Amino acid sequence: MTNPEQAIQYIHTHFERFIRELSEYATIPSVSFPGYPGEPLNESAKWTARKMRDAGLEHVEILEIPGAPPFVVGDWLHAPGAPTVLLYAHHDVQPPGRPEKWHSPAFAPERRGDRLYGRGVVDDKAGALMHLFALEAYLKTAGKLPVNVRFLIEGEEETGSEHLGEFVRRYKDRLKADVMVLTDTANLDLGLPSLTYRLRGLVDAIVEVRTLDHPVHSGMWGGPTLDALSALNQILARLTTPDGKIAIPDFYEGIEPVVGLEKERLRALPFEERKFLQEVGAVESLRLAGERDFSVYERIWCRPACAILG
Repeated sequence: MTNPEQAIQYIHTHFERFIRELSEYATIPSVSFPGYPGEPLNESAKWTARKMRDAGLEHVEILEIPGAPPFVVGDWLHAPGAPTVLLYAHHDVQPPGRPEKWHSPAFAPERRGDRLYGRGVVDDKAGALMHLFALEAYLKTAGKLPVNVRFLIEGEEETGSEHLGEFVRRYKDRLKADVMVLTDTANLDLGLPSLTYRLRGLVDAIVEVRTLDHPVHSGMWGGPTLDALSALNQILARLTTPDGKIAIPDFYEGIEPVVGLEKERLRALPFEERKFLQEVGAVESLRLAGERDFSVYERIWCRPACAILG
């Protein structure tokens, strides 16, 4: 039986090295968006593979699908009778955006206080290294892991993982597992580690409303002539009811209710409305919306929502 306390102590002992390695990782500008050079993604994949080997993983390979940034895989399969866990993260990052908005260069990570600032230090290079540091800590202290592990670190998550399905089909034998854990989610709050175990799906649609085949002068035609924006406004206003429910027919069809212990734990989570509104940048007069019969966390994580973007 492995001792997690020893592994945790190892992490505390080597914490500063881990931060240095994360900083080094984040200096690689591995942006996966079109128009950015591909070489940093190759460099990032090589860096990832090297750290996988350093941590103790075996069968580490950089695998490619035509047209996709490189994937990195590895495994440790020496726990007979134990389940196999597939650990997922990604080594690509978002574009840095406008340089003048950064207090320090996006790809020159800077430590200020107890935080590290740089593109990718959280999403998701910290996620990739968190897996590897945990594995290293176990192997260095116990010599083995309590479970079998497989690793998949992809390079195009930020652009929608277009080739991930093809990769999984082609290399499914390298990814066989009983359960999958990914580190590309958030903690509920600072100092409150969180496990995300359910996500809502997404369906989007582009709505176009036309009332006329050419523009007309509102002073001459306005009134009896319905303009498209007014028609669209009427449509949008009918999507929800005054009490926050979604009025689209059959929208709630098939939604499984949250009950029992799950509901109790959601309601027990700390929540401050003022802090929540501050974090989303709400204007002073804005109040919480949605179904009042459900807690805020149920509305965010478990209930369907209808958002209008434009």
